[in-house]
Amino acid sequence: MLENLTIVRHPLVQHKLTHMREAATPTPLFRQLLREISQLLAYEVTREMELTTRAIETPLCPMDAPVLAGPEPALISILRAGNGLLDGILELIPTARVGFVGLYRNEETLEPVQYYFKVPPDLSERMVFVLDPMLATGNSSAEAVTLLKAAGARNLRFLCLLAAPEGVERMRAAHPDVPIVTAALDDRLNDKGYIVPGLGDAGDRMFGTR
Repeated sequence: MLENLTIVRHPLVQHKLTHMREAATPTPLFRQLLREISQLLAYEVTREMELTTRAIETPLCPMDAPVLAGPEPALISILRAGNGLLDGILELIPTARVGFVGLYRNEETLEPVQYYFKVPPDLSERMVFVLDPMLATGNSSAEAVTLLKAAGARNLRFLCLLAAPEGVERMRAAHPDVPIVTAALDDRLNDKGYIVPGLGDAGDRMFGTR
């Protein structure tokens, strides 16, 4: 089940995640921590971005220096909570193209329902990072990746803050070619499909709607 799963165990990631888990953490701090942790996770998920070189002049001499190669990557936020990861990563990659997949979970069936889809062109030529803080049942995440593949995406990575074993298995079964990067693999889902111990509803806590 752990195939294609990377857990980022960096001390700063784990420290910030603990503060996010705490029920007493207020919305502004939760939002700040999510932005900060997204940047730390981004270092791992972007590790395989391709480089080329270009000629530059340093204060001392000319050199061929490394720069990012190819078309700008695409950051795809699964609405609405994915925007919390998006903001931080955009600070690191301001040239990235941005897309949105609107899915909500039917609370009775736990199945995803699509309501919005807008993505950059030429996804087949871009590295695509799919962003959602919580990989719970995995149904919405798997559906989002399916939609992106139908739109041409071929080189995808999935980035989340927390994952449940059930969600990892669902993604692995549906999209074994898509690596998952997360800060923690938690114990399980409860009977309402929430990650345990988790941190509650990431969207509600980020936007103050809990």
